[in-house]
Amino acid sequence: MTTGTESVPANADEPTFTVDELAARAGVTVRTIRFYSTKGLLPPPVIGPRRVGHYGPEHLSRLALIEELQHQGMTLAAIERYLEQLPADLSAHDLAIHRALVASWAPDAAEDVSRAELERRAGRALDEADLDRLTAMGVTARTPAPGTYRVDPGLLRLGVQLLDVPIAHETILAARTVLMEHTRSAAHELSRLFRDEVWGPYRDRESDPEHVAAMRSLSAHMQPMVVQALVTAFQRSLKEELRGWLKEG
Repeated sequence: MTTGTESVPANADEPTFTVDELAARAGVTVRTIRFYSTKGLLPPPVIGPRRVGHYGPEHLSRLALIEELQHQGMTLAAIERYLEQLPADLSAHDLAIHRALVASWAPDAAEDVSRAELERRAGRALDEADLDRLTAMGVTARTPAPGTYRVDPGLLRLGVQLLDVPIAHETILAARTVLMEHTRSAAHELSRLFRDEVWGPYRDRESDPEHVAAMRSLSAHMQPMVVQALVTAFQRSLKEELRGWLKEG
């Protein structure tokens, strides 16, 4: 993975952060950022005037992905191997998708928060139209308690980014329906394959607690890899579809 402090081109339209600002936004320490950089988990910052390093949204998204992978129980060595397999040019948006998908494996991820807490986590004020769009995306849901919202932390960052994308509310609902239908189908088939081909041959050892624990551990470690494979396959398929659509136009 890339290490060092060489300067790289930056997008002038994207916000940048100093290492202290990045640490504050990500909820980690500067020491943690330095450590991740030396391990190759974070790409180097852009070096600006006075040799000050500037980090971008992709660094923030990568830190969030690392946090989620740790939450899933992966070691730093496993996280390093996971990140090494990702394309080097992934944007902050792509990384946010990876984190959202990885987070989707965590059970009971939703939390009930106040409107103020929701806006704090979103990093911006949210009007009623924003809340309707987040609800349509499955990021939030209104609860019976006034002023309280159920939020999926793993999807919040991505959902907030999509608020600024000019897509109609109905289109978001239709897209979510398509995604849910096909991802559930893929999850069902992959689970069946794992059950029949991996778990099945050892079913006679289900009475062995150590074996059951080992199989569950294997399943947990396979989840991020399966997510990565799904995201990569989807991205390639989407690029091909868009390429064909643009040629037809």
